[in-house]
Amino acid sequence: MLPQELLKLTKNEALKTASPRLAGSIAAALVDGTDRFSDEDYEFLKFHGVYQQDDRDKRKTGKQYMMMVRTRFPGGVLTGRQYAACDDLSDRYGNGTLRITTRQDFQFHGVLKSNLRNTIHALNEELMTTIAACGDVARNVMAPPTPAASPFVELILEQARRLSDALAPRSSAYHSIWIDGTELDLKEPQPTPEPDPLYGRAYLPRKFKVAFAVPPVNEVDIYANDLGFVAIVENGSLTGYNVLAGGGLGMSHGNANTFPRLADVIGFITPDHLEAAAKVVLTIHRDFGDRTNRKHARLKYVIHERGVDWFRAEFERRLGAGLEPARPFTFTRHGDQFGWHPQADGNWFLGIFVENGRIANRDGYQLKTALRRAIEAFVPEVRLTAWQNLLLVGVKPEDRASIDAILAEHGVSSKNPFSRTRLASMACPSMPTCGLGLAESERALPSILTNLESLLAELGLDNEEIAVRMTGCPNGCSRPYLAEIGLVGKAPGKYQVYLGGNFAGTRLNRVYKDSVKTEEIIPELRVVLARFLNERLPGERFGDFCERAVLDSNSSGSAHSKI
Repeated sequence: MLPQELLKLTKNEALKTASPRLAGSIAAALVDGTDRFSDEDYEFLKFHGVYQQDDRDKRKTGKQYMMMVRTRFPGGVLTGRQYAACDDLSDRYGNGTLRITTRQDFQFHGVLKSNLRNTIHALNEELMTTIAACGDVARNVMAPPTPAASPFVELILEQARRLSDALAPRSSAYHSIWIDGTELDLKEPQPTPEPDPLYGRAYLPRKFKVAFAVPPVNEVDIYANDLGFVAIVENGSLTGYNVLAGGGLGMSHGNANTFPRLADVIGFITPDHLEAAAKVVLTIHRDFGDRTNRKHARLKYVIHERGVDWFRAEFERRLGAGLEPARPFTFTRHGDQFGWHPQADGNWFLGIFVENGRIANRDGYQLKTALRRAIEAFVPEVRLTAWQNLLLVGVKPEDRASIDAILAEHGVSSKNPFSRTRLASMACPSMPTCGLGLAESERALPSILTNLESLLAELGLDNEEIAVRMTGCPNGCSRPYLAEIGLVGKAPGKYQVYLGGNFAGTRLNRVYKDSVKTEEIIPELRVVLARFLNERLPGERFGDFCERAVLDSNSSGSAHSKI
């Protein structure tokens, strides 16, 4: 029986406070012979990088449980050997695919409970981890992965790794369960565990997302994060970071008190304050976040309600130093670089489009096998992007032709011969694995894009680049609220249509149509694209045109509340 004071909190808060080691009965459940974990262990599993799911396509015959396992790769960086290990595990214990997330991680889908410990143990054997990939902690720290983006990319990736380590929870339960394969002896009295030195006994009210960006390319959608560090380069030196705080895109349909929000620019810090600043922002979330309503528990609501001035004063008080005024910066675009590009060290990197992040083999397009063969043969570094694509980094000039040949042998071209709009697209997994999905996403977007490409060609707009993002529910894992066209699942076969994001990732889009059937999406877009063809300004992008000429005159459109 939980103490009365804990019953006022959400279920998650009560569980965390009562069991701060985050162990639950996971270890015992791993050997109990069943195919699922209890509802309480389901919540603890998230802190270990695991979501319990079931195949929703098969629910008519009963729930078939499986696990999604997520890695934590700061900046999306892993070695060629680590990639090969992940590829092996996806075949041995998963569903034969690797899924790149929008936070530069891998997800393994279809892992059975009986194979869960083997999967996580094997990842750790290759110096990879899943701890803090999910749960009410700081998630994977994002950073620009593209070598040619800035001479400071490698330095920032190293800082992202260090910050990821500094923000990781210290619970010993992860190591004892997944590495040692042991559990607490629940029959013996146990000492009260020490609270985590950073997170305390109850950890955070909700997840906490951190990212780095280097202007002018917004490679990570920096404004969508709880905490962002924008690199400031002056006179050829990295002088420090502008601190952004309070971003987040998740919302709930029909709940006006939930909404996507862009982060605010708080001020400037020098590099020596980086870790301290991150911990300050995290602890403000820890101490002021709402622990009675998980839909209202993100840092963005703290800043929205208390104000930026309050937040800045609290930040300075905890840091013990004043913030300098933010330095000027501008983002002009976001997205990835595809094809071959030179690096400053004389080597090359190859950007490869991975549709919706799913590394898989399909008829005539054996991407998974092609990547594995190329990576095994030449052992490049692998980097995962925030747009769900993949970079092979550090390739010697003399190896480029051989990699091209391996790819071509499997139906893959290093030239990425896809439309500019398809290259700028993203979708979340949704059905059949995600329990939150209200509508299709990953399985629906490719055909929608094919029809959109036909429409663009018909209108003579086939060379346009339009960022399209689709998600199966309003939580927004594919960041649809920053897209030029956002499709957000509302019910089976029905979507909200958002228009008007910009290609720098610095403006939220707005609702254009509140409920559109799948088969009506292209006819609805035809009307707007026809206007775009005839009314656009010289050089104007589709999202900018929609913001200027379409949304304010659209009677059914509405801005996000509270923005």
